[in-house]
Formats: sequence, C-alpha cells, structure tokens
Amino acid sequence: MGYSFDLQATDGRARTGVISMPRGEIRTPAFMPVGTAGTVKAMLPGSVRATGADVLLGNTYHLMLRPGAERVARLGGLHRFMNWQRPILTDSGGFQVMSLAELRKLTEEGVTFRSHIDGSRHELTPERSMEIQALLGSDIVMCFDECPALPAERARIAESMRLSMRWAARSREAFGDRPGHALFGIQQGGLEEDLRAESAEALRAIGFDGYAVGGLAVGEGQAAMFGCLDYAPEQLPADKPRYLMGVGKPDDIVGAVARGIDMMDCVLPSRSGRTGQAFTRRGVVNIKNARHADDPRPLDEACGCPACAGYSRAYLHHVVRSGEIIGSMLLTWHNLQYYQELMAGMRAAIAEGRFAAFEAEFHAKRAAGDIEPL
Repeated sequence: MGYSFDLQATDGRARTGVISMPRGEIRTPAFMPVGTAGTVKAMLPGSVRATGADVLLGNTYHLMLRPGAERVARLGGLHRFMNWQRPILTDSGGFQVMSLAELRKLTEEGVTFRSHIDGSRHELTPERSMEIQALLGSDIVMCFDECPALPAERARIAESMRLSMRWAARSREAFGDRPGHALFGIQQGGLEEDLRAESAEALRAIGFDGYAVGGLAVGEGQAAMFGCLDYAPEQLPADKPRYLMGVGKPDDIVGAVARGIDMMDCVLPSRSGRTGQAFTRRGVVNIKNARHADDPRPLDEACGCPACAGYSRAYLHHVVRSGEIIGSMLLTWHNLQYYQELMAGMRAAIAEGRFAAFEAEFHAKRAAGDIEPL
C-alpha cells in the first residue's frame, strides 16, 4: 500500500476524508497528539490509541539532540523505539531551532545553532532535516522551513517565505522517492494574503503529498489567525490534506475545520492535563479550584475516559493538589479523549451535512459554562 488521500465529503468549507498509509488510516479532520521526544507525556502508547488517535507527531529537533537520530535508527526506528505502530508525522525542526536553540546563525544553506540542552554545536539544513526524518522512519515528513514570530515587518516575512520556498525545493529533492511515505510542503507568508498566494504557487510548482499552513499560532491571536484561514487553505490544492501546525484550543480547532483544515497538532491537551486543566463540552475546568473539593460528579458525564468513568472531581482535585502522578495521567487521558471525540463529532457532522448545527451547539455549550450541573 502506498500513500493516498480520499476526500469523502464536504459541508461548506469543512471536509472529511481518509489518508491511507502502510501503517494505517488517518481519519480527517484529525488531531495529532504531540510526542515531542518519543512519548506523549503521562500516557502509554496504547492509551493514546484508546482515545481514538490515528497518528502522532514527533519532533526532529528534540530527537536529533537526544537520543540522536542515528541511535534511533540503529534501534529499529521511532515506531519500534516508542512502541507506536501507527503513522507518525515529524516536523522539520525549523520552528524549534528558531524558538529554542541558542546562538543561531541563518544562511542560505541552513541554520547553525547551539543546543539548548548542552550547548553542543549543530547544523540543520533541508538535506539534513530530510536525512534525520528518514532515520527516524517518519511516515509523514515536513519540509524544512523558517518561521518568523509575528508581528514582523512585511519585508522580513517576504524574505523568510522566499527562503522557505527555496528550502522546500531542496527538501523535495533530498526526500527522493520513498513509496509509502509522504512529504508535506509548508505555506508561509505571515498575515499577508498576497505573500501566502505566492508561497502556495511555489509549493504547487514543486509538488507535495500534502500542504501545511505554517507561520500561525505564533502570537497573532485567534481573530488574526481566522482571518488568514479565511483564504489560506483555499490557496492550496483541494485534493491534498491541509495541515494547520501548532493549533490549538478546542474553539481554534472547530474554527479551523470550518475553514477547510484537515489536520492539526498541539501540546495543549497534554500540557494542560499536567497542570490541572481539563477540557470539557462546557469549557475549561481548573480542577485545582476549591469548588471541586467536595464535588462527586465526573469531569464530564458524557465522556467515557477512565478519569470520568471511575473518578470524581473531588478525587481528581485531591490528587492534583497533592502532586500525585495519577492526576497528570488521568487529566491528560481525559483531555486527549475529549479532543478525539471532538474530531469524531466533526467528521460525522460533515459527512451528514450538519456541520453548521454542530458548530452552533459546540459554542452554545461552552457559553453555558461549567458552573451549572452537567
């Protein structure tokens, strides 16, 4: 089996389909839990799969620094290393180099930097990024790009986008012919519609298996992000998956799907679970708050995750306030399952032609808030 994308239904601009790969199908719209360093924090791989996840995200930058891509390859690749046998998407490392690495030097060739972990010197180029992702055994590979933080001057955004397009062409050449694997291009251009169009045209000319909307969720705010998504996805090929990188909160995700996005990833559900925040159909619950100390209700009675099926808010409040590891485990499982159930609900709504009603109900429940009885 090779790689393919079957767009099965649309409802307005919202889309549902299936990405088929040798390691399994990815139902879209899809949310990818983030396994930065080869693990979704506080979760076993089987538990992540039990939430409904079809695909995980791994991080090129972190894995190249520790334990090292060559080591992972010697040990059988990332799938065997982390015991996840379904598809893995790896980002290119470009964003982390810009946001985490020290003493960065950007040139046409690539980026040299020092590790934020131990200060060791590294160089990351489009060719090296493709090599690392191949060593990891990634199913979906992202081309190497540069992503400036917003706000930024138009000239800086244009310069960065055009460099990223030249790197995209080099990534395509270095990726080569790898049946059963996919390479996604990344659209850049900040919040400038004409620069986004120029980027999309360049990516189309190169040719990719899927296309990402990059350079958002970097400080611009939801209104500006949605403004960009009102046109950016439509600039990309309709017969290929569209991936919005690094997003986000549940209302970000619903709004992105409404604007034609097929795939998303974010650390938020797992990170929030480790800090006592739970996402429910009535909004965000801070389980540390004193009002939960005597509450016998589940987090969300409509949820079947272990946290909701077996434990009260009072217990979760207790273990989180006490710093017990089980608190992070249960809340992370709940958050990931909430996200996957949200995606499943949107897929069904799109297929049945009722996405607008689903979206309205989603916002109405969140507006009602969590104070009232579930």
